[in-house]
Amino acid sequence: MKILVTGAAGFIGAATALKLLDRGYEVVGLDNLNAYYDVTLKEARLKRLAAHAGFRFVKLDLVDSAQVAALFTHEKFARVVHLAAQAGVRYSLENPHAYITSNVTGTLNVLEGCRHTGVGHLVYASTSSVYGANTNMPFSVHRGVDHPLSLYASTKRANELMAHNYSALFKLPTTGLRFFTVYGPWGRPDMALFLFTRNILEGKPIDVFNNGHHQRDFTYVDDIAEGVVRASERVAAPDPAWDGNTPDPASSFAPFRLYNIGNHCPVQLLRYIELIEETLRRKAIKNFLPLQAGDVPETCADIEDLVRDVGYRPATPVEVGVRAFVEWFCEYYGYRR
Repeated sequence: MKILVTGAAGFIGAATALKLLDRGYEVVGLDNLNAYYDVTLKEARLKRLAAHAGFRFVKLDLVDSAQVAALFTHEKFARVVHLAAQAGVRYSLENPHAYITSNVTGTLNVLEGCRHTGVGHLVYASTSSVYGANTNMPFSVHRGVDHPLSLYASTKRANELMAHNYSALFKLPTTGLRFFTVYGPWGRPDMALFLFTRNILEGKPIDVFNNGHHQRDFTYVDDIAEGVVRASERVAAPDPAWDGNTPDPASSFAPFRLYNIGNHCPVQLLRYIELIEETLRRKAIKNFLPLQAGDVPETCADIEDLVRDVGYRPATPVEVGVRAFVEWFCEYYGYRR
């Protein structure tokens, strides 16, 4: 079976492509290799994928509708795993246009490609950020998400709504996955674990927002990738119990599903930093700052639907995940602990 993975040079995309290759799928990886962060890191991820005979890479920007349409027509993918996006809550305050272009227009072109070439199932990345101002935890896909706090979250919510349109109008099976603070080896340089580890090693201060009172449902990248692959193998179907008088946001009369993927085990930010310190055997210089615009103080995922439907529960302890990241980071960048 031939599967398209968009964002294949990205953190989650590369990990997911590896899982699919290990399962014996033929994977076409697409990425535009933009300069949002270090392109050499993206190229190193692709090099790992290229070691597999079943992998091919296509450099392409999803905003180019003609090229995307031509790719879909030529390749005739059985399934699509759409993970390409402009990521980052804080960057969306600085460069909002990039989010509309990449996340909305790019996703529209993917949906059109799926629609016109008979793709059997589209799985796409959403985010826990869609919960925005919600405070009723654990966050549930069965509750409304109408108060996003960043444009990044708004574009991801738009992707969910667009997917439902295509599921309802064109019977395209779609599954949206709301990721909760993904971390681990080969991670993004703009994320906290990467920034904290580098600065601690270099004796520089780390910025600790919300005065350290953040609590996050940190989810290890291999757990995320396994969840994505399993979700792709369970093709979304109409929910026979769905009722328009009491509509469930997580399912539909159409072949549409939404799931959370999180660890269901929130960790205090200060404990997260402590684990990095323990692994590095160095203390952090902490610069305590207030809550940033667009950020939320706490996240926790209700993952029972994922467990029930795909038979998988993310469960890597944060102690294990942080250690694995730090070991990778030091080896990849040549730091001595």
